[in-house]
Amino acid sequence: MLTGGRSMFKGYLLISITLQGVNPPSQRARSTMRHFYTILDHTADMRIRVSGTDQADLFKKAGLALFDLITKPERLKPREIIEVAVTGDDPADLMVNYLRELLYLWTGNEKLVKRIEIVHISNTAVCARVSTDRYQPDRHEILHEIKAVTYHQIDVSHTTDDWEATVLFDV
Repeated sequence: MLTGGRSMFKGYLLISITLQGVNPPSQRARSTMRHFYTILDHTADMRIRVSGTDQADLFKKAGLALFDLITKPERLKPREIIEVAVTGDDPADLMVNYLRELLYLWTGNEKLVKRIEIVHISNTAVCARVSTDRYQPDRHEILHEIKAVTYHQIDVSHTTDDWEATVLFDV
């Protein structure tokens, strides 16, 4: 089990995750949609919007969006499964803690995430099985260096039709 508690930085990357896609900041106009999330304009960092059919789908897609920003997922081969269990005070706190744990797989262990299966989720806890691939410079290209997941402008909400989150990343 991984634990949270990373420190925040002055710069932020805001990610609002929707069920669409993402392009690098240099290639976006006001906002850019990819297959499952949207990159929103932000002056210094990265912000995304993600949507899901339910809370589990939202957290799965938010984690996959994070690694879609970091690398090209089609080049990853799932070689190791890691269980990640995280708690939070509410859905927004849970999202930040969860994404920080996933980011730590990369920054602390050089593991890139290929797949995510949400095993259990509530408003204050999430448990996921994460398929990872160890970073190999000859095989993996790093697209963005994400330093941190922040609380700045974090939003996780449940609408009548789906769940939606907006997240800011420090780059």
